[in-house]
Amino acid sequence: MPEIVQTVARFGFLVLLWLFVFAAARTITKDLLAQRRPATAGPSAGPVSGPPSSGRSSRPQSPAQAAQWLVVTTGELAGRRFVLSGQPITIGRAPDSTIVIRDDFASNRHARVLPVDGQWMVEDVGSTNGTYLGRARVTTPTPVPLGVPIRIGRSSFELRP
Repeated sequence: MPEIVQTVARFGFLVLLWLFVFAAARTITKDLLAQRRPATAGPSAGPVSGPPSSGRSSRPQSPAQAAQWLVVTTGELAGRRFVLSGQPITIGRAPDSTIVIRDDFASNRHARVLPVDGQWMVEDVGSTNGTYLGRARVTTPTPVPLGVPIRIGRSSFELRP
């Protein structure tokens, strides 16, 4: 093989190797910066609206009435609060979800939080990576106590009064 062909092949290989290194570094940097980027406002990024609550009643509140907010504690929407209005709340990557999370570990339709018989339940709706309540994986509709984290991918949610 002529010497010029070998030299061109060597330089070509080095160029391809450096292109690979730069592409890998760019991808890693992009992923790290994406975790710090604030959420953009979208059609479902706002709080879930519910009917205004009237004054306090003298009767004791049920657990579902005691929880007023679904608060995002970790993830890209951290600090956001969603009103619990008595309607199911869907969580996932799909644009028609009540709470849209952009997370590679979340499914399009991942989970939902819904009131059942006076208490809030979390239900996994066929996600790939699972929904967790505390440290336990949710396999059936499970009651959610106040302050116990619901984990979906990199995001965590809690019911708050």
